[in-house]
Amino acid sequence: MEPTQSLIPPLLSLFLFFNIYPSAQYPSPTTVSGDRHREALRRFEALKASRVRLSDSPPSPSPSPFPSPPPPGSNGPRVYLPTSYGADPTGKLDSTDALLAAITDATNGHSEGSLIAGIANLGGAQLYLQGGNYLISRPLRFPAAGVGNFVIHGGTIRASDSFPPDGYLIDLSTTNGNDKTTPSSSYNYEFITFRDLLLDSNYHGGGISVINSLRTGIDNCYISHFTTNGILVQAGHETYVRNSFIGQRITAGGDKGERNFTGTGINLQGNDNSITDVVVFSAAIGIMVSGQANIISGVHCYNKATGFGGTGIYLKLAGLTQTRVLNSYMDYTSIVAEDPVHLHISGTFFLGDANVVLKSVNGVVNGVNIVDNIFSGNNNGVEIVQLDQSNGNNFRKVDQVVVDRNAVVGMKLKSTVAKKIVEANGTSLMADFNDVLLFPNLIKHVQYSLSFEGDTFPSYVLRNVSDNRVVIQTSEAVPANLYVTVDQSIYN
Repeated sequence: MEPTQSLIPPLLSLFLFFNIYPSAQYPSPTTVSGDRHREALRRFEALKASRVRLSDSPPSPSPSPFPSPPPPGSNGPRVYLPTSYGADPTGKLDSTDALLAAITDATNGHSEGSLIAGIANLGGAQLYLQGGNYLISRPLRFPAAGVGNFVIHGGTIRASDSFPPDGYLIDLSTTNGNDKTTPSSSYNYEFITFRDLLLDSNYHGGGISVINSLRTGIDNCYISHFTTNGILVQAGHETYVRNSFIGQRITAGGDKGERNFTGTGINLQGNDNSITDVVVFSAAIGIMVSGQANIISGVHCYNKATGFGGTGIYLKLAGLTQTRVLNSYMDYTSIVAEDPVHLHISGTFFLGDANVVLKSVNGVVNGVNIVDNIFSGNNNGVEIVQLDQSNGNNFRKVDQVVVDRNAVVGMKLKSTVAKKIVEANGTSLMADFNDVLLFPNLIKHVQYSLSFEGDTFPSYVLRNVSDNRVVIQTSEAVPANLYVTVDQSIYN
């Protein structure tokens, strides 16, 4: 008998008994007349009978602890719960098959129209992890391509010790290995969202892989203990990573094992992606970009100090960078750009000798703006922008490169625009800009003026511009001040 069924009737009878006999005593002939006595007994017997009927009624069915999944083809709300498929939310037992079954049912569910051609609209179906902790031994892949408008959210997924070292906890690719196209669409998936997830790769493989997908969202995720990539984006279009925390080892800086950090926090191998308000706190490379037209904004990289061999942001698409790095924080980690073409870096704080390195591959740098940043160093003579020409192929094709208006403390200022005042008494006045100009032997524009003392006004001429030196020759020796502005960025 259920507890509520055994307690309520006695309370009810007691309540009615006190209503009948306020004195809480059984009636007696001396206190109650005959008719009133008989009526009281009749009512008391009726009360006992009703109590017996209530006690003998069958118990109501207890609710199912795990709601059943929506039936296939259902037009109603479709929220799929892993526990309905037998998943263990404590993380003690392997839940791979249960999670894959839930994903299969969700992606095979009712769809209404399509998104981009060939992508079925699942209507916002959800795999809700219910705040559980799920252990998996194989990647979570969709059963087939061609679906969109689906969300996985609200829990923890952790790799088991047998998870494949080259796998990803969530693998948004196709199970047949055809990751470049589907029969009816140029993309595998569209508008798939991963949010409010903690992904623990357990030092086996990576976190999330997004292959040839369109408009994918990764929001408010914590990805740790990866050995390859926290997030891999390959081909596709418009993957947006927002408000997330990514690190191989869980640390808040000053880790004794920092020299041994490996892997890459985010690896962008596609075009038109965005990384916004993301922290990469441990990895050999914070963000690797080898696709075009990507934007990185509000990122904090302290993944592995450059002094320990780490890189904050590595722009690897030589000759076609087309990347913007805005309002970010490079915390002891540098930005490296190979043969950058169309690169904009501004509003970013570089701490602890972090800087920008332009690395020559074919000796090309074009359309680069490094402006309005803050550099704070440790007085080690590190240049805020450095040329890496260690392969012996110096930068020969330099055009439209602007490095200017940067605030510098404790580091060596480098710029493509510079001004100097030279005081001299003779026929030759020279301004040497090698200490500040970025590129050697490259002055494209000179503007100067002379101020003479006394009543003489000799003739003068710009005699030489080479080796980043400006030489002015006068017709006679006189005390003079030379004011010079030079520019390496003028368009050819």
